[in-house]
Amino acid sequence: MVRDAEHCPDPAARARLSLAEVAALARRVHEGQTDKAGRPYAEHLAAVAAGVRARGGSAAQIAAAWLHDAVEDGAVSAAWLDGAALDGATKAMVLAVTKRPGEPVEEYAARILATPGALLVKEADLAHNADPARLAVLDAPTRRRLTAKYARMRALLGLG
Repeated sequence: MVRDAEHCPDPAARARLSLAEVAALARRVHEGQTDKAGRPYAEHLAAVAAGVRARGGSAAQIAAAWLHDAVEDGAVSAAWLDGAALDGATKAMVLAVTKRPGEPVEEYAARILATPGALLVKEADLAHNADPARLAVLDAPTRRRLTAKYARMRALLGLG
């Protein structure tokens, strides 16, 4: 796992990471993680990135999609993200969609809405999380809980 800013050379001293490099990094730092259904976590990241691309997202938004759970899941630290060779907009979106312990869902939604580009990333994340095929493999109580959770977040974000 990448945890410290010193693992990422000074971003001013080198070019920004390409989307292919961001995807490879995301796959590497989430190596061994699985989703609630036991699937490799990288499948979720790829689906969210594809969802952002299909919705007309920018390169910065696609990069944020690949990294949208990296800080929250502890795959990288906030300090690493701060020093990473990434566009500032990408960093802001990743931090916007990073849930904070104990944070009310309304504050989380407000931060997403206040951060340019973050809503599209979260929309693609919610769409993949709420995919009926993904939810179908979960037990009924978990499926009901997550369905309600995702619907509430969509409503708070004005996604209908």
